[in-house]
Amino acid sequence: MAHPLVFPGKYFFYPIGNTSAVCMTRDIAPEEPANILLLGCGDPRNVLYTIFCEPDTRSRALDFTCCDFEPGVLARNVLLLTMIVDKYSSDTIWNTFFHMYLDQNSYETLVEHCKKLVAVSDNLQHWGESSYGPFIKMSTEYTLSELRHHWSLYADMQNLPPVRAKAIHDAFAQLLKSILDKRGPANMTTARSAGPALYNAVEVVSTQSKQYWKTGVTFTNSKQIAAAKLLNPTFAYSLRGEGCAVHYGTDPLIPFHLAPVFGNARRNVSAASLMTAVRGQFRDWCGAFYTSVTSPDAVTPIIRFAVAEATAFCKALYQYHVACTLDAGIPIAQWKTQLIRLNGREYETGGAPVLFNVIDTSNLDDHIGLLNILIAAAPLLLVSAPSCVLYTESLLFHGEDATKEFKEKLYADITVMSLLTGLCPVDYLSGFSTRSNVHELMLYASSQQTSSSKRTMSQFHQVTTWKPPSRGDAVASQVQLAMRPPIFEPSQLGTFLYDTYHQLFEQEDAVHFWRLNQNNLPRAVAASNILHYVREGFVLLLKLVRHRLQPPHEQWLEVMDRFVNLLDEDHSLSMDTCNRQDLLSQLHRHGIYTISFLKTRAAKIGRFSSWKTVPSLVRIIMVVPREKISLLQKSVEEIGTPLLQCAIRGKHTFNIFASVHAAFGRATSMGSKSDPWVTFEEDPEGWNGTSPLVMSFTMATIFITTFEPPENLRICLVVRNTPGSVSLVSKFGIELTVFSANLMDESTVYVLPEQPLPSKATRIEPTHIGAHSNIHGTNAIGTANPVNIELDEQCEMVTSFTSRIAVESEKIKRVFAAGETPQVRQVSPCTMRLSFESCCQDVSFPFAVIGSQHRLRLARKSLYIEIVVPAYGPFKADGMKLNPFPMVQSGGPFNLFSIHRANLDRMPILDMKAQKLDEWLNPHVGSMMSKRERSLRKHEQDDTMMHIKDSLHTILVRSSGIQGGPPIRLLCLRDKATNNCDTVIFIADLRFDLQCHTVACDGYVLPLTRDLLRRIEAPFTKLVTTGQMLNVLMFNEEVTAWKQLLPALAERCRYSWSHGPNCEYKAQGNVPLTTDMENNPLCSCGMGKNVEGVEKESLWRPFAPYVTRIALSPLFAVSYLEPVGRDPSLHRCYVCRGKGEPKIRTCSGCKKIRYCSEMCQRKHWPVHKPKCKA
Repeated sequence: MAHPLVFPGKYFFYPIGNTSAVCMTRDIAPEEPANILLLGCGDPRNVLYTIFCEPDTRSRALDFTCCDFEPGVLARNVLLLTMIVDKYSSDTIWNTFFHMYLDQNSYETLVEHCKKLVAVSDNLQHWGESSYGPFIKMSTEYTLSELRHHWSLYADMQNLPPVRAKAIHDAFAQLLKSILDKRGPANMTTARSAGPALYNAVEVVSTQSKQYWKTGVTFTNSKQIAAAKLLNPTFAYSLRGEGCAVHYGTDPLIPFHLAPVFGNARRNVSAASLMTAVRGQFRDWCGAFYTSVTSPDAVTPIIRFAVAEATAFCKALYQYHVACTLDAGIPIAQWKTQLIRLNGREYETGGAPVLFNVIDTSNLDDHIGLLNILIAAAPLLLVSAPSCVLYTESLLFHGEDATKEFKEKLYADITVMSLLTGLCPVDYLSGFSTRSNVHELMLYASSQQTSSSKRTMSQFHQVTTWKPPSRGDAVASQVQLAMRPPIFEPSQLGTFLYDTYHQLFEQEDAVHFWRLNQNNLPRAVAASNILHYVREGFVLLLKLVRHRLQPPHEQWLEVMDRFVNLLDEDHSLSMDTCNRQDLLSQLHRHGIYTISFLKTRAAKIGRFSSWKTVPSLVRIIMVVPREKISLLQKSVEEIGTPLLQCAIRGKHTFNIFASVHAAFGRATSMGSKSDPWVTFEEDPEGWNGTSPLVMSFTMATIFITTFEPPENLRICLVVRNTPGSVSLVSKFGIELTVFSANLMDESTVYVLPEQPLPSKATRIEPTHIGAHSNIHGTNAIGTANPVNIELDEQCEMVTSFTSRIAVESEKIKRVFAAGETPQVRQVSPCTMRLSFESCCQDVSFPFAVIGSQHRLRLARKSLYIEIVVPAYGPFKADGMKLNPFPMVQSGGPFNLFSIHRANLDRMPILDMKAQKLDEWLNPHVGSMMSKRERSLRKHEQDDTMMHIKDSLHTILVRSSGIQGGPPIRLLCLRDKATNNCDTVIFIADLRFDLQCHTVACDGYVLPLTRDLLRRIEAPFTKLVTTGQMLNVLMFNEEVTAWKQLLPALAERCRYSWSHGPNCEYKAQGNVPLTTDMENNPLCSCGMGKNVEGVEKESLWRPFAPYVTRIALSPLFAVSYLEPVGRDPSLHRCYVCRGKGEPKIRTCSGCKKIRYCSEMCQRKHWPVHKPKCKA
């Protein structure tokens, strides 16, 4: 497995979600079918809320694939969904899902329903033929069997022997008591679900949370509490087995949206009113799901379930995509040997998706690492769909600054990693987010005010939206599938990849660990066992990079030659030598690169003496006695969750292999000495059983036949040496060896042949651009070669993109040869327009660029033109600043890039008479700007985004009435320079944007043109004179920005109408239609639609046919984005990546390449000399 093997300490069961629900279709158009993959899905809150957020027509196809490694979670999910469809009351469903203790009626209902599910789930065919089969499907037969097993356990718990039943009840009673004893006065984790009203919610939710852990129910009525005495069996069974493993943070309030409860309160909120509101939300979600499944007019959503570890399931889906194999030989998870075999009834018919336009990864970032998520999930994104999006999420932080930790999780520059993975954080490009984390920042700031020794906060919730970077460009989004992948200079790419490798693993070395964490030692030591990367994970990153870039074989060899050369030259990571064999074995196994030494055939000695042929790879299997594992189990409480790995120890060598698979059971040797194989019988009791632990890992054969006699080698199970595991030295020795056996011990160690994995890179075939495309002058001048990417001198960041256009048009050849120089200008974030007098051609790049700094290279004899442009980044010129709010169309409906969609009709209205409205809304909308933007505003400097935020702030505070007097709902945008106003905004209501923890104005925009003013002159004159209109001043380029923003604000709330064949956007190929004053930037498709908010006001009513509904909300600064200058002390040697002996020296010729010493400079000079520009 491409993740460290975590020896589980106390296992926690998460029956209820730990964040509030979000809508999974918030970034795709309402017409677009949604294939949604939920990795680490947890409870079904996001499925229910997504369906709830759909418009009443429910005409879109929704297909959810829900993956979780805990069968208890999925068994509960299916229980809930099927109970909804069977029309049980929402109160009964609530009790059975959220309460640890049940009343007699709820318990009997649960048991009855479980028996019904058991009766129809004996096999996939019967399940498919059941009443649930059309909308609940199983991705694997193993999933159905595991869920059925749990339903049986639930139904039969009432018949347990008294001793077992008492043990379960005692365990729950003990847990409840311990939680109450430890819980502090404030429960910020639950209060987080109130978003901007967090501080208003803390007291009540903390009280209710304590009550839940005191009674096991959410009731506030004493009689109901007294009646609930039967333990809910759905809380008692998990991967831990029978008993109580419920996580101490479990709280039924968390999945719901608490902002309306506290934000709209006109008096103090009681626990009873809180629970009434939350149960009301649950009832609405259940009602929407029931309607979607049973209504003959609705498209029935499909919910698929898969019991598997997230990355393993991703690999299985991808293997089916590329090879159509249902069984790819991938274990469902660590500690299991069951292999993932996809359900042929679903996948072979083409019904079940294996590629998705939406992938959500819950907070797996905390558990498996951000890079591992991107590596596993990115290949499953359906990039050919009109829109595609990946969501990542984290709750925990371990470093010094939680607000900046996100950037560190990629271990490299975000721009370069975006080009390599094909995905980029949207807010990194746009420079703002429409999702608020203001309440998180406030919590974090409060925690930082206490002394470091007293800080207890370790959570900082952050959700990141990833999209292909070119999707923010109307031209580039259409050509991206036709464009060939960009080209990196092989030596630069090899250097970048090595530096990423160095960053990933440098803290294995004690010297680097103490140096990098000297300002954060207590937290760093505590988190030192929370590691997510092994050498195989890095190899899978290389595999993804190769797949994305599609380099010729020779170029890839150059990349890897550079990587391996640096690996040999850099001696700063002493522990890396112990992991070198693992890395080289995995490179060979995955077909990425094979060093010449591994091409040598291994000798027929030791365990291979009788083999007919000795393969290049073998799998080592070792049986570890249960008592050795028991000894380690007793030590777990001291250090939490230690990491396990295997090692091979000789008299002179020690090599670590971290990609280990483990399961409890019995291995039996089969076959013969010349053709060995092994059968494995898994212990169904797992951790609670008596069988030994069987470990296995893969390595290159030649490593155990070359350096030492096989008789000298011992296979070891060791604890990974970290600062957090030092206390185990007294029990397991300096090498932390839990168990070891001689390689030649055939009773304990098995050696089997292992085949390399399929290595041929999947070719990405360019897609033909149809005649309907809006691309300007495709190939009018000539063919554009793949874009070349140049990194900086340190091979860390992109300095420029170069596109070479061959001059092939005969007409252009003549004028070009005659001396005509083309004009170049940037027309969109990723696109430059190359123009001659007679024709022009759009040239797109894979990332946003700074077009104003372009350079031209003209080769009049060789007949080509090169456009060289720098890469765009946060706070730089051009790029996304040309249009921060793009609305693009690529082979389907229009899609938004930087602004999420919001179904206003599903969003609760803010009560303007609420008791403490200004206390939470003022700081919320006042936190849009960063410190940089506040400084710009203070010194009256010009910045378009700052001006936009300032205007939004005015609209929000004045329309809500929290500043400047009573609410003003009629506003006009007025250009300060010309005193001209051509846009009127009507605010009907303010609403809670629940999923993004913010608010939105439910408004209507009236673009004023001269023609329209003539038609509405009388009512408009009356509106101006009696309507109390507020002027919102616009400065400089803000006028243009509003013209760009308004179409996005209209599009985001478009749920009841579509862009027709006569849409002006489609006809002109531009959004907005214009940025000129006194001209309408909007198409007419939404005009006069859903205008009830305007019609209810008599003074506004005459304008209803001419307005378009918009959802206007704050634009928040991105907390992890700060302009940081390069520290000269971070420069490193080009040859060995060292830091200088004693200091870095720059090549006196080109002034670009740096060396740590004269020795490295001399070593590199033969290679560098031809390239050096003295």
